[in-house]
Amino acid sequence: MDFTRVTEQPTSFDRPQPGADPGDPRGALVHAQEPARAPGTGAALAAQARSGGESAASQAASPAPSGAAPETAAPDGSGQDTVTGPASEHSQPGAEHGAGPDAHRPRPTSEGIPVQPAAGQEGRPVQGPDGRERRTGQVTPPGRPTPMRRDGDRLRFVGAATRRIARGIDLDEIVMGLCRATVPTFSDAILVYLREPLPVGDERPTGPLVLRLRRSDRIPADRDTEGGFAPIAPPEPNELDSVGEELCTVRPGSALAEVLRGVRPVFTDAPAARAALPELLGAQGATAVPDGQRAILAPLRGRRRVIGAALFLRRPERIPFEADDLLVAAQLATHSALGIDKAVLYGREAYIADELQRTMLPEHLPRCTGVRLASRYLPAAETARVGGDWYDAIPLPGSRVALVVGDVMGHSMTSAAIMGQLRTTAQTLAGLDLPPQEVLHHLDEQAQRLGVDRMATCLYAVYDPVSHRITIANAGHPPPVLLHLGGRAEVLRVPAGAPIGVGGVDFEAVELEAPAGATLLLYTDGLVESRLRDVWTGIEQLREKLAATAQLTGPDHPPPLEALCDEVLDMLGPGDRDDDIALLAARFDGIAPSDVAYWFLEPEDAAPGRARRLARRALSRWGLEELTDSVELLVSEVVTNAVRYATRPVTLRLLRTDVLRCEVGDDVPQLPRLRQARATDEGGRGLYLVNRLARRWGATRLSTGKVVWFELNHG
Repeated sequence: MDFTRVTEQPTSFDRPQPGADPGDPRGALVHAQEPARAPGTGAALAAQARSGGESAASQAASPAPSGAAPETAAPDGSGQDTVTGPASEHSQPGAEHGAGPDAHRPRPTSEGIPVQPAAGQEGRPVQGPDGRERRTGQVTPPGRPTPMRRDGDRLRFVGAATRRIARGIDLDEIVMGLCRATVPTFSDAILVYLREPLPVGDERPTGPLVLRLRRSDRIPADRDTEGGFAPIAPPEPNELDSVGEELCTVRPGSALAEVLRGVRPVFTDAPAARAALPELLGAQGATAVPDGQRAILAPLRGRRRVIGAALFLRRPERIPFEADDLLVAAQLATHSALGIDKAVLYGREAYIADELQRTMLPEHLPRCTGVRLASRYLPAAETARVGGDWYDAIPLPGSRVALVVGDVMGHSMTSAAIMGQLRTTAQTLAGLDLPPQEVLHHLDEQAQRLGVDRMATCLYAVYDPVSHRITIANAGHPPPVLLHLGGRAEVLRVPAGAPIGVGGVDFEAVELEAPAGATLLLYTDGLVESRLRDVWTGIEQLREKLAATAQLTGPDHPPPLEALCDEVLDMLGPGDRDDDIALLAARFDGIAPSDVAYWFLEPEDAAPGRARRLARRALSRWGLEELTDSVELLVSEVVTNAVRYATRPVTLRLLRTDVLRCEVGDDVPQLPRLRQARATDEGGRGLYLVNRLARRWGATRLSTGKVVWFELNHG
């Protein structure tokens, strides 16, 4: 059979129905029963569909074989040449005008899918077959793209749209992907309503169903003759601009509730959907929705419940939606709803991870005497907000401070949980005032109790501002860097030690000078080690960076601590963020010897009187005579309690910094407690006076006893 005669046979969904106006676009929605075809017709149509109409165009361009009469009779007897006529099913507009060898191919558009053209000039049907678009009976101007009129077009559009929606990882990206994928390819405007608040996981929402307008996208009102959507002048207002309200409360049993419960997308010209529009859009917005099948209301259903709705709109001058477009809207709504469900779960997990990491790290660094502190923490990536890196600064008795930095293997919630347990253990051990090597030994035992594969590195240092010394113990951690006041940066030589969790390893501590004005930098390996460099190369780059930064402020002025931390982090390149980064910087100010007074008192009855005289002389030397009465009273009470039970000499130390601090130490481990003395008691009021008169006070247990201290403000 000659294929030329077969290609002119219109299919059932193209052929205008009997009694239907060929200019009415809705006539194309009526599907009649497919007529019987001659043998071989199916194969010819399959070949024609695969070729996209190129076979027909090539036949039209090539001359007929000699001796063969051209086919000019149409099945309907109109006598129209179906090979060269403009009404061929797969011929493109403009081909009959000789637009070139590629004129029969459609113009490429976004996502590879042609956009919907206008319904015609002012919606009037065109008389006569010339220039008539076969599905709707409307004129298609030359160069205008054809609509999605084959199932392959819709499949390609759905595939491209779902890929764009799936690229989003959070709620805003998914909703924006839905809007960008559908406007202008599928609709002229879209409104996306989401439940307020969105339920998370298996949570059962309470209260009424409230929908909030999350996003709305529209194309400009003006289009150029080539089908573009970017006018030069600002677009004029149109009827779609007034559609939509911010909030909508869905009443139980209402028309909108029934439509949402039905789950499937519906045309808004249906009675149920038309009754639901005023509830969703408001009375004014409902009147702005175009008549006919130019709006689709699609419920968004997640895994367990309806979480919103999407409204797809087309302007009156555009061709309406078809029945197959309901399937497209259903696919878009399903993929979007499932993506929104996952985005909400991801947002909850990210929130939990942020809160966990925030609670694991110190919210504020303490203000310690003789030292200034600054810190930074950077996660490995936005998708891995939790990790095992931590830092801490713990005040110790005698105005000392413990500086801790550690790193647990991994970047999971488990690593963060183990880090939290090790940090709590380190704080507890620091409160016992154990030596640094003993602290690491107990941390090693704790890690072994947590599991056989719980490995971590840690560096523990204790700074004494009175003696200007620092004691450091290391457990497999990168060595600290000390930046001197003159600008010289050196890597401190401390024993490397084994990581925490190995077990059966002794740790060693070293004591080093900590001169005033120097800065100690503690960090984790994420700062100096990456896939692009080894750890020792990174440590050398860090040392050079610190020295270069110190040169900017001169030899007599150390760089500001916060700015120094920022400069250190700037040394990271684009490929250097393979691990978490914890950074702790300590500026050693120290306490001058002239601001320290220290005595030993024998545990005898005359000790409180001697303590009052020594304190009075120190205050007179410092010009703090206004505090004499308060200091004498409080020192007398604390020393009296100490010598009552002590067997060795009692220590008394006064420190003048921004406050006046008094410390009394003895060899009795029991800590005093504040209690309310009865009217008949002869004692028990000493700590009550301290609590009322002192700015702060406390007691700390030491390995050799305890220290009771209090602070007073001075001018």
